[in-house]
Amino acid sequence: MLKRFTLLFLLVAFSSTVFAQYDKPRKKQSAAGSRDTRFETSVILAYQKGAGLQGEQGSSIDVDDKVGWGVNIGWNWTENWNLAYRFISTSPRYDAVIVPDEPEAVPISFNHKLSKLTHQFNVTYNFFGEKALTPFVIGGLGWTKLDSNIPTGGRDVGCWWDPWWGYICFADWKTFETSELTYNLGVGVRWDVNNAIFTKAAYSREFLKLDSGTLNFDMAILELGLMF
Repeated sequence: MLKRFTLLFLLVAFSSTVFAQYDKPRKKQSAAGSRDTRFETSVILAYQKGAGLQGEQGSSIDVDDKVGWGVNIGWNWTENWNLAYRFISTSPRYDAVIVPDEPEAVPISFNHKLSKLTHQFNVTYNFFGEKALTPFVIGGLGWTKLDSNIPTGGRDVGCWWDPWWGYICFADWKTFETSELTYNLGVGVRWDVNNAIFTKAAYSREFLKLDSGTLNFDMAILELGLMF
């Protein structure tokens, strides 16, 4: 995962030299130029703090801390307002306790890796619209897919004849998974390095409502991006 983020980081840094060649004057310029009516994209390094949930009849889940990666695509409606789509992926380990329904059954504990994919549509307000360095607040709605990676039963097997590759078969396990509506709130600081490159640091909380309760994830986010 860190190798993947490093590659994306280097790609953005290299691309910034190309964008700098076309760095043209903008209206309402600060020392770094203007964000007004410009698109932007960034790569994300996210540190997700662990979270826990106590369920019914003694069931529980405790999710570990984990570093993840992501991407952000946005549009600066004005110098103050930004509309964006953000995707973050993490794969933390977790400890879970499940309680069988039989009265004399013993609770079962296990440790596994969780796949967590979060899609968010966010609105950001930058307090200092004409400044290169500005604090901001962010909020948005989206959905999060959680996959326990625990098989639910037998394996699905499928085969077919392909015109390119001949006879192909695949096997896949169905796992316990869910997709839930989520919302998030956060604060941060943005620095427009120049008229093409920007960076952000933010702290946010994702609120995830499950049938057995609410699982909230705090997250520290670093971004490196390009405006165009």
